[in-house]
Amino acid sequence: MNNPRLPRSRRKRPTGPLFYPLKPGVSPVLVDTRQMEHRHLALKGSFELHSDLPSQYLHHPHSVIIYLPPSYGHAPQRRYPVLYAQDGNNLFDPHTAFMGREWRLDETLERLFQEKKIPEMIVVGIYNTPDRLEEYTWYPSLFNGYPCGGKGAAYARFVVEELKPWIDQHYRTLPQAGYSGLMGSSLGAIISFYIARAYPGVFTRLALMSPTVYWAHHQILNDTHNFPLHLRLWVDIGTEEGRNRETEETVESTQDFVHALELRGYTRYHDLAYDVDWFAGHDEMAWAQRVYKPLQFLFGNLV
Repeated sequence: MNNPRLPRSRRKRPTGPLFYPLKPGVSPVLVDTRQMEHRHLALKGSFELHSDLPSQYLHHPHSVIIYLPPSYGHAPQRRYPVLYAQDGNNLFDPHTAFMGREWRLDETLERLFQEKKIPEMIVVGIYNTPDRLEEYTWYPSLFNGYPCGGKGAAYARFVVEELKPWIDQHYRTLPQAGYSGLMGSSLGAIISFYIARAYPGVFTRLALMSPTVYWAHHQILNDTHNFPLHLRLWVDIGTEEGRNRETEETVESTQDFVHALELRGYTRYHDLAYDVDWFAGHDEMAWAQRVYKPLQFLFGNLV
């Protein structure tokens, strides 16, 4: 039986970045954490923001937000794995997140640390810029009838040759590839794939959430044939993300991508995980609800 899906414009969940702070003897108060005076309610943990880091390869500077794990301030000899995440402005802070909806990655990380399901780690959230579509795509293509994209190689050089060495110099990281990961959603997933493909000795753990497989006529399906084989990959998709495989993220195109990885030599449930999130759309709320899954799959074996 056919199961028609709603157009993406009608699939957005109405949930907003609203919290109910509870204190003894105080009634719950609804607040909007997009307002500056309430941002402390949305940020959990220690953060350092570095604004407008320049690059010789990119037109726009990039801000990065660094999440530091609970023990970082009082374990001066300890070093940590590092996860580099695209669209870093959407990860922690509703004030900078798209439509005020963030991934709540800080809350998820600290819960998983407490449950000892993953090791404590540093997260480097790389803010996007007005050139997001250009920087997150490896090939140029048509978008809404206009040619665009194709600066992904330059963005990869920024991440690998400029940002990562700077992070390793200024923070107590485990810089080896076995302790370094990439994460992204949508086009952020695609550029994470291509960074790992271009620099196979730098990153070994990849979270590719809701990948935009259709970009450049599904070119990514062909580019799996020489993808490095020593990585650990997470791929997922929501059933309500799209139904036109030529212009939207779909279950069918994502399954084709996973199948191509399997043909390359990856084994599901071993070094490749694939998850279909039922009734989930293409938005930050959906990724927030399931981000714990790739974190556990990618880093759980380091505990």
